[in-house]
Amino acid sequence: MKNHLKRLAAPRNWRIDRKSQKYIVRPKPGPHPLSLSLPLGIIIRDSFKIAETMREVKILLKNKTVLVDGKKREEYRLPVGLFDVISLPEIKENYRIVLDTKGNVSVKKIEPEEASIKPCKIVGKKTLKQKIQLNLHDGKNILVDKEFKCKIGDSVLITLPENKIKSLLELKKDAIVYLIKGKHGGDVGTLKEIKNQLATYQKEEKEIETSKDYLFVIGEKKSVIKMD
Repeated sequence: MKNHLKRLAAPRNWRIDRKSQKYIVRPKPGPHPLSLSLPLGIIIRDSFKIAETMREVKILLKNKTVLVDGKKREEYRLPVGLFDVISLPEIKENYRIVLDTKGNVSVKKIEPEEASIKPCKIVGKKTLKQKIQLNLHDGKNILVDKEFKCKIGDSVLITLPENKIKSLLELKKDAIVYLIKGKHGGDVGTLKEIKNQLATYQKEEKEIETSKDYLFVIGEKKSVIKMD
């Protein structure tokens, strides 16, 4: 697979200058789709602006500590996706990948205490003898006891970098949901109803219909992470 892709062919929700150069870094294959992630090198160069060229980014990653979900990363093509946490310990700054109100992939600065938690959507389950393996949206797999009652579509709040489950966030009425796809991508609202694959959520005074698959639970009565 090529290391670059044409800027004009990059996902429409990447906030990039599409005319300055012909190519841009292509993320390595990973758990996050192109539309919900950015290469680490692009974030460092274009969002943080602590390097001017990709060559400088590579040197920085080799010589400085850059953490993604609490683990040191040196690959400039690493796909950093939805709700991943990027930490720069030397300047004591932390960021989270989110979607803005227009559905564009965005990098949001967060407080230090929030850098140690991350909501993850359960996208699969598998029984392994006396345990259940939860497959999360970011590629992580976590083993839980069979008594842990959850379903695909729920979310778990995990601690970083330990990847320990702190709480379960169920996909049910009155849950706080985040829209990760569709024309309402980036919306935050309160889930009102689910009928088959159609869901209704409330944003301010308006009720909006969307696909159940687009929902990502981020809280019960309020979001577990700051979204504004």
